Amino acid sequence: MPAQRSPRTSRTPPPPPAPRELADLPYAEYLQPFGGGGRLERERTYDTVHFDGETFQDADAGGAGFVESALTSVEFDGGRYRRARFNDVWLHTVRWVGADLAETDWTDAEAVSGALAGVEAFEARMRRVTFFNCKFDSVNLRAARLRDVCFVDCLLRDVDFGEAALEGVAFPGSVLDGVRLEKARLARVDLRGAAGLGITAGHDSLRGAIVGAAQLLDLAPALARALGIEVRDD
Repeated sequence: MPAQRSPRTSRTPPPPPAPRELADLPYAEYLQPFGGGGRLERERTYDTVHFDGETFQDADAGGAGFVESALTSVEFDGGRYRRARFNDVWLHTVRWVGADLAETDWTDAEAVSGALAGVEAFEARMRRVTFFNCKFDSVNLRAARLRDVCFVDCLLRDVDFGEAALEGVAFPGSVLDGVRLEKARLARVDLRGAAGLGITAGHDSLRGAIVGAAQLLDLAPALARALGIEVRDD
């Protein structure tokens, strides 16, 4: 019996997925307008709810659940959402500013044209989540766990993945600017399609990442420093 060959990594990154519209959601016809009087509640489950044009300022919705729901043109200014669950949710033009999203759980979620600034999302868990054309600015994702997450045409500026676990994560068309990876654990993290690889710390944690030849040349000086390699021509 011939020996089995180990699977090879694709020579080219797979094409990125395309964002959906609200009408494309399988639960779109069941959505009901949010009727909470502009307030969110702790530990409450919001099932098949459409949040449209709402502004939540300093809300306290820790432990809340958002299931098969859609959020359009919603703003979260501050607020505490620790341990909230987002299961099969769709977000379009949603802004999170200074919010506490630590230890939140995201599964089968999609965010389009959103923004996160000054957000604490350490120890968050994301599975099968896709971000399209989103901006991340000073987002703390330390010790987060990301599996099968895709950042498509996004900007990640000053994002901290320190001690995080990333598996099956890709960045097609995205720019990484000031990203930190100290003590992160990577597996099948595809960086080949990234438009910019501005990694400021944690180059020694790139084991498990996939990069292109040109990207490797750009990373070489930082990798040499991280590994203690002295490059000399004399």
